[in-house]
Amino acid sequence: MADYNFQEIEKKWQTYWEKAQVFNAKVDTKKPKFYSLDMFPYPSGSGLHVGHPLGYIASDIVTRFKRLKGFNVLHPMGYDSFGLPAEQYAIQTGQHPAITTEQNIKRYTQQLKNIGFAFDWDKEVRTSDASYYRWTQWIFMQLFNSYYDKEEDRAKSIDSLIEKFEKEGNVGVHAVCDEDVLDFSAANWENFSEKEKQEVLLKYRLTFLAETTVNWCPALGTVLSNDEVKDGFSERGGHPVERKKMMQWSMRITAYAERLLQGLERLEWSEPIKEMQRNWIGKSIGAEMVFQVKGQDKQIKVFTTRIDTIYGVTYLALAPEHDYVHDLITEDQKDTALAYVEVAKNRSERDRMSDVKTISGAFTGSYAINPFNGEEIQIWIADYVLAGYGTGAVMAVPAHDERDYNFAKHFGLEIRQVIEGNMENGSFPGKGGTIINSGFISGLVMKDAMDKAIKFLEEKKIGKGKIQYRMRDAIFTRQRYWGEPLPVYFKEGLPYLIKEEDLPLVLPEVDKYLPTEDGEPPLGRAANWNYKTDEGEFPLEKSTMPGWAGSSWYFFRYMDPKNEEKLVDSEIEKYWGAVDLYIGGAEHATGHLLYSRFWTKFLYDIGVVSIEEPFQKMINQGMIQGRSNFVYRLKGTNTFVSHGLKDQYDTSAMHVDVNIVHNDQLNLEKFKAWRPDLEDADFILEDGKYFCGAEVEKMSKSKYNVVNPDDIIERYGADTLRLYEMFLGPLEQFKPWNTNGIDGVSKFLKKLWKLYHDNQGIFTVSDEKPRQEELKILHKTIKKTQEDLENYSFNTSVASFMICVNELTALKCNKREILENLAIIISPYAPHITEELWALLGNKESIIYAEFPEFKGEYLVENSHEYPVSINGKVRAKLPLPLSLGKEEVEKAALSDLTVQKWTDGKTPKKVIVVPGKIVNIVI
Repeated sequence: MADYNFQEIEKKWQTYWEKAQVFNAKVDTKKPKFYSLDMFPYPSGSGLHVGHPLGYIASDIVTRFKRLKGFNVLHPMGYDSFGLPAEQYAIQTGQHPAITTEQNIKRYTQQLKNIGFAFDWDKEVRTSDASYYRWTQWIFMQLFNSYYDKEEDRAKSIDSLIEKFEKEGNVGVHAVCDEDVLDFSAANWENFSEKEKQEVLLKYRLTFLAETTVNWCPALGTVLSNDEVKDGFSERGGHPVERKKMMQWSMRITAYAERLLQGLERLEWSEPIKEMQRNWIGKSIGAEMVFQVKGQDKQIKVFTTRIDTIYGVTYLALAPEHDYVHDLITEDQKDTALAYVEVAKNRSERDRMSDVKTISGAFTGSYAINPFNGEEIQIWIADYVLAGYGTGAVMAVPAHDERDYNFAKHFGLEIRQVIEGNMENGSFPGKGGTIINSGFISGLVMKDAMDKAIKFLEEKKIGKGKIQYRMRDAIFTRQRYWGEPLPVYFKEGLPYLIKEEDLPLVLPEVDKYLPTEDGEPPLGRAANWNYKTDEGEFPLEKSTMPGWAGSSWYFFRYMDPKNEEKLVDSEIEKYWGAVDLYIGGAEHATGHLLYSRFWTKFLYDIGVVSIEEPFQKMINQGMIQGRSNFVYRLKGTNTFVSHGLKDQYDTSAMHVDVNIVHNDQLNLEKFKAWRPDLEDADFILEDGKYFCGAEVEKMSKSKYNVVNPDDIIERYGADTLRLYEMFLGPLEQFKPWNTNGIDGVSKFLKKLWKLYHDNQGIFTVSDEKPRQEELKILHKTIKKTQEDLENYSFNTSVASFMICVNELTALKCNKREILENLAIIISPYAPHITEELWALLGNKESIIYAEFPEFKGEYLVENSHEYPVSINGKVRAKLPLPLSLGKEEVEKAALSDLTVQKWTDGKTPKKVIVVPGKIVNIVI
C-alpha cells in the first residue's frame, strides 16, 4: 500500500477490534487491574460535536497505555438514557421516548466507534432498560428498608429498628430521623395501629415521603432541581418556576454528611472539586435554640455558629417559605408582607444566595423574646434566609454579620456591638475579640462565651450545642413519564414496597406524556396502574425517579451487566473495586458525584459492595469552545463584504456555519445554498475571495459553530481527530476549536507513514542495528511519553512525537528496532495507523498485546561532543570528538584538522584554550 489511506485503514481495524472482541474485559487475578471510566452521556438528538469526545480520547489513551504496561483493563461505555429532552419530544410529537432514545443511541454508538475507542461494548448499560432499572428499583427498596444507626455510624435493616422499638421503644435509640419524632415506650409501640407504626418508621427510613418545598414548573409539569432553575425560569425551555410545597420522596443523604466530608481526604481529586463538595455539605458547629413568639404559643427555632453574640440580636429573619410566616403577619402588615412573600418565595435558592446586592424584606408585625435578656425583637421576612438550610430562621446580629448589617442599615434597625473592635467600616466577625455588652458572658473570649451560653441553653431546656450541615435531603421524585417507576404502592395513604420477585416494575403505556387533566403525573394516564396483593388492589406511585438515580451506581453494573441474580457478583466487584480513573465535567461536582458517593457508602453498609468510595482518581476535562465565523452584510441589502474591507462600509455581523468555511475562506456556493434568503446574495471580495471574521465562543447550534466529528473523520481520519484534540492544550483547560490548525497533525501522520516506506511508497524496514543517535531519539521519546501519560499531560506527548518523527526522518532511519517501538509508543494516541504499521512489520497479533518499550537511560548519555573551534574569535570549524578525550588530546585533534590548518596557515598558535565538552579557542 503506497499511500496512507486512512479511511480504508481505520475501517479495517475498527472491524477487526469488534469481531475479535479485543477490548472485552474478564477477571484475571494474575494481572493488576485498571478500571477506567468516562461519565456516560445522555444520548441527545443532536449527536456528538467535537467537544464531547475530549475526555473519552484522554481515557482511551490511558487505557491503551495501561494494557501495554500489563494491566487488565475495564473500559466500558453506556448511556444515561432517561431524560427530559426525549420526554419533551414525545409530548410534541407523540413518539414514545424509548423510540427516540434508541435512535439517538444508535447514532452515538456509531460516532464513538468511528473514533476508535477501546470500549468494552459487551458491557454496555442503558439506564432506561428494564433489565438495568430493575436494580435501581432494588436499591430504592433497600434504602426504604434501612435506617441510619448513629452509634454504629452505618445503615442497618429497618427490622433491627423494629426489634428495638418492641423491646424498649425509641428513647434509647440513636438514629437519624425527622425532628418531629415523639418519644414512645415499648408498650406504646405495641398499642400503635399498623398505620401508626408505618408513620413512625417513615420518619426513620433512608428514603421517605414528606411534604417538601420544591421548584415546580407548570409548563413542564414537573419538579426541577436547583441546578435546573436559573433566575426563576427552567433551564430547559425558559418556563416560569414557582416554589411550592408538595409530597415528595426524598433520600436521607444528610445521614451520610460526615462520612461524605471525611471521605474526600482519601480521594485523588482536584482541590476545587473537593472544596465545592465541602461547601455543599457545609458543616457548621454551633448551637440550636428557640425564641418564644410574643403573644402566641409558638417558638421559632434557630441555628447559629455564634451563640456568643446572642446579646447582639436585634431582629429575627424568617425565610419566605417558613411554616409560621402566615401566622405571624399581623393585620396592619398584611398587604405588604404577603405581597413580598409571593414574590420572594419564587426566587430560586441559588439566585437568593448569589444576589448579595439586592436587599429586600418585610416586617411581620410580630415580636419574639430573646431568652438571654428578655428583650422584644422584631420578626422580619427576608429572602436571604433559606427554608432548606438550618431551620429557615436566622437570629440577626447586624454588628457582626455583613448580610445582617446591610439589612439592618437598609431598614433602619438597631446595630448593637457585642465584640470589642473597630466598627468604622461596617460589621466585623470579631472571632478573636472579647465579648462586651452581653450580660453574664461579657469579658469572655469567643470559645468560653460559646461554652457558657450553650450551658445556659441546656439548663433552661431551650436549646443545645449542635453540628449542622448545609446539605439537605435529596428530593427523589419527578412528575415525569420517562424515568424509573418507584416500586411502591399506597394503602391507607401510606407507602408499601412491592415484592422483589415483581421487579422490574416496568413503565406502562400511556395515551399522552402530559400530566392528567386533574394535575396528576403522566403515569396517572396508565390503565390500571395498580398493584395486586392478597388484601386487594392498591394504587402505585405515579411519580418517577430523578435523572440521577440510574447514574448513581452504573459503575458497579458495568462489572457484571448480565447478572440476573445480583446487582453485581461479589467476587467480580472485589476484583475491579473502585474506579482508578474517572474523567468528566466539573459541572457534576455537587450532583452526580455526591449521590454516587452516597449510594456507594450505603451499598457498602449493607454488604453489597466492598468499597466506600466509587472514584479514586478523577480528572475534570475542560471545555472545547467553538470558533465562530462571521460574514458582514451591507445594512439594508443582501450584499456581504469580506472581512478585510468591512471597515470601509456600514455593515452588521452575522454568524455563518463554520462547516462552509475553510481557513476562514467562505465557500460562496455553499453559502448561497445555506438558507433560502441567501440565494441571490452578492459579495464584495478580496482578491477574488471572501474572508470571514472569527471569534471564540461557546460551541452551540445557535452560533453555527458546532463541528461534527463525523465530518472531521471523513476529511482527515479518526487518528488525526484524536491527536489534534490532545494537541489543543492541557486536558483540564478550556480551549478553542480551530479546524484551521488540524492540517499540521494530518501532515504529521503522513510523515509517520512515510518513515516506514521508501521513496517509491514501498514498505521498507531494515534489520540493521540502530545507530546511537537513533536509539537516543527513540528513548528520549519513550521517557517523555511515559512521564506524560503518568501525569496525564497528553498535549506535550503529541509534540514529542512530531519532534521524534522529524529527527528520524532527517536521519533516514528505517531500522526495525526503532520503528517497531515507535509504533507501540504512538499507538494509544493513533491506534489505527499504528495497528496497520504493526501488521506491516510482520506481527500477527494486534499491537494491543505488545509491551510498552522499556526506557534505557544509557542511550541518553552523551559520549561525544561537537567542538566549535574558534580562531582569533571566529568559529572556523566544528569537530565531533569523544567526550572521553582529555585536554591535550582535544588540542592535538584540533590542530591536526585540515580546516583548522587552512585557517592557521602553518603559523604556531600563541595560545590554545580547551574547555572539555564545550569549545576550543586558538589564538594566532
